Amino acid sequence: MVSPVKNIVIVGGGTAGWLTAGVIAAKHKARQASGFTVTLVESPNTPIIGVGEGTWPTLRTTLAKIGVSETDFFRECDAAFKQGAKFARWTTGAEDDAYYHPLVLPQGFSQVNLAPHWLASGGDVSFCDAVCPQGVLCDEGLAPKTITAAPYQGAANYAYHLDAGKFAPFLQRHCTEKLGVRHVLADVRSVSLAEDGDIRAIVTEQAGEIEGDLFVDCTGFRSLLLGEALGVPFKDCGDVLFCDTALAIQIPYENENSPISTHTISTAQSAGWIWDIGLPTRRGVGHVFSSRHISDDDAERELRAYIGPACRDLPVRKIAIRSGHREIFWKRNCVAVGLAAGFLEPLEASAIVLIELSAKLIAEQMPACREVMDVIAGRFNATTQYRWGRIIDFLKLHYVLSQRSDTAFWRDNRDPDTIPERLADLLRLWRHQPPWLHEEFDRVEEVFPAASYQYVLYGMGFRTEVEREALADEAALAQRALRENALQTERLRATLPRHRDLIRKIVEHGLQPV
Repeated sequence: MVSPVKNIVIVGGGTAGWLTAGVIAAKHKARQASGFTVTLVESPNTPIIGVGEGTWPTLRTTLAKIGVSETDFFRECDAAFKQGAKFARWTTGAEDDAYYHPLVLPQGFSQVNLAPHWLASGGDVSFCDAVCPQGVLCDEGLAPKTITAAPYQGAANYAYHLDAGKFAPFLQRHCTEKLGVRHVLADVRSVSLAEDGDIRAIVTEQAGEIEGDLFVDCTGFRSLLLGEALGVPFKDCGDVLFCDTALAIQIPYENENSPISTHTISTAQSAGWIWDIGLPTRRGVGHVFSSRHISDDDAERELRAYIGPACRDLPVRKIAIRSGHREIFWKRNCVAVGLAAGFLEPLEASAIVLIELSAKLIAEQMPACREVMDVIAGRFNATTQYRWGRIIDFLKLHYVLSQRSDTAFWRDNRDPDTIPERLADLLRLWRHQPPWLHEEFDRVEEVFPAASYQYVLYGMGFRTEVEREALADEAALAQRALRENALQTERLRATLPRHRDLIRKIVEHGLQPV
């Protein structure tokens, strides 16, 4: 007897649950007529953690594929555009110490590696400004598109900032009304296992037993299915990434015309860093820090000093962070997505993109029957393990490159014992050849391209030894690309609207493709 996989049960809501439901239901919509079902079970009593306000450009593709209107998304999720991240005081700690990690590739990236040419020129202009327009757009508060651009298309690459507390209910409405997802409000009392060790059903207080063929664990840090019921251990990464606590606060604008940053601002502190994210109605600000290096009270003082008088009398919310992930992500007929799979400090907004990538992989490789599920689970685990490892490397890179030695936190972060072996090897390699389209970035599973490493490395003052003679063959090509970037920067500066002005127009009139 072949056991077809037709009933998908997602346990837990929030961004993880509803994005996964939407991606799976949209991909398999045609199969609903033959009995394929997606059921999402969530507790009516569990609040959404709702801190993740930063996304990657991938979310545009995801929302378009599941049929979401970009106009509706802006109207209902308090959304803003994100064109990258600005890292302040990470390198030396000085007031003027800052660089951008933008969301566009360097000019002509597939034809020529501009990094060695920029290095050879002495780097009078920042690497970001020399090779792409986006840092200038961020500095000047310009949006990445105009009101007449097609939905999800822009003059510059972009992601979003959003209100996670509004995003999940927005997705819920879309999934239940447009994609046929069955929504069950019920508390899970226990997990019932079959004789072979698979999950047979979840037992709920309000809706009784709910059986399924494939269970997706979106139950947050608790990992009720994969962690508790199936016993998959958690792999702690606190020895590499020290930050284990966040203090979050919501700041109103001075007035309704206050500018909205079109990038995440990350400002290094004595034992961590502060995020600053602009939404249309407020700023979300939070201090991520290592409790081994600073007390909660001192961390809150640093946070309030950063914000200034605007945060007087406003409450601070404390969130525990456990950096790490499950040892495997898919066991038997259960796969974990979101916080149930793991979490890393939100330095490069990797939480939502990991949800997207996992949901896409599950939807595309949906097992036809139980008999092939273990093969697919093995592939899923290998891909997902690789992705988590590379994200850990990339986050650690920001700390390893810092020249700060003013506190134990920064000194401890450069201890060789805390640096993953692969990252240490790459840093040795990059002393002599800059990252580009080499073998170190040859996998489909790469979450950060070589360009991302270039922006962080050369934004933080890393030096690669370059032979000027070796650059002669492509010097003309590089000069053309650098000139084209300067021209494109001026064109975009002249044509793109202010960030808040565009959001206001989208909310009032909708995107107006010509």
